[in-house]
Amino acid sequence: MADLSDFPITRRWPAQHPDRLQLYSLNTPNGVKASIMLEETGLPYEPHFVDISKDETWGPEFLSLNPNGKIPAIIDPDGPGGQPLALFESGAILIYLAEKTGKLIPADAAGRYETIQWVMWQMGGLGPMFGQLGFFHRFAGKAIEDKRPLERYVAESKRLLGVLDGRLEGRDWIMGEQYTIADIAMLGWVRNLIGFYEARDLVEFDTLKNVPAWLERGLARPAVQRGLEIPKRP
Repeated sequence: MADLSDFPITRRWPAQHPDRLQLYSLNTPNGVKASIMLEETGLPYEPHFVDISKDETWGPEFLSLNPNGKIPAIIDPDGPGGQPLALFESGAILIYLAEKTGKLIPADAAGRYETIQWVMWQMGGLGPMFGQLGFFHRFAGKAIEDKRPLERYVAESKRLLGVLDGRLEGRDWIMGEQYTIADIAMLGWVRNLIGFYEARDLVEFDTLKNVPAWLERGLARPAVQRGLEIPKRP
């Protein structure tokens, strides 16, 4: 059985099954990337609920795993060379799990890098911009009298949705016929934008030609439905 005692995070969130991959997360748009991927691949894992509303990511145990204080993070007891591997950043976790299992990423080098390119696009653009829109539209930022920040993030979110819509022209998935980690990276964010952030009308979502149907296809996948609810809230 794997020994994870060298990882301080296990003192706060003990591993009941240390031979399984340990997931420290919350079902936010970034967090569900990891849980959906784990559900899709079928890897055995143990989820741990990390309550960001109680600043649990800023405690010394979580920071020992991710010094940036953000979910998700994982410990794989069976990492490269059979040694435990700790990993944070949702995009890095997606790529690692895809390569570990040989699933949800093209086998050919060109397709692999093209897929990673779209994951990076989500990480650097779509996620941060949608998050800022949510802050200025629904949360504390909406009290700011100057509406230029909101207008900026609405315009940029609409532009990014347009890029995604163009990519999906004639394709079921971002990489064509193959559902990949690129789709997993974006599904939770697009769902969040029009649901939790209540920005459907703001970004004129229903005028898009391809994104709504892609989102519906993705959310219909059983592994996605399960992953969106993991970790379960106490």
